[in-house]
Amino acid sequence: MSKVFRITPKRVKRSNGQVLTPEMAITVTTRSHTTTPFYNGAVEIKEQYMRMYQFDYKKACWQKKNEFFCFALVFS
Repeated sequence: MSKVFRITPKRVKRSNGQVLTPEMAITVTTRSHTTTPFYNGAVEIKEQYMRMYQFDYKKACWQKKNEFFCFALVFS
């Protein structure tokens, strides 16, 4: 069973010609049921940022999960 998260950067960050702002929030659905979307190298997060904003998460060296607000979305 998958889980849905809302991920928002905490601050503006510029790195390697890439700019990530708090307005660049994404919604990610994980492939497995987990407590954090960062568990598998943030594969879903990387894919979603590339798809929505053409932002290369790996090139910008954003490997710290404490740089983001992460909320699990609950649907009833």
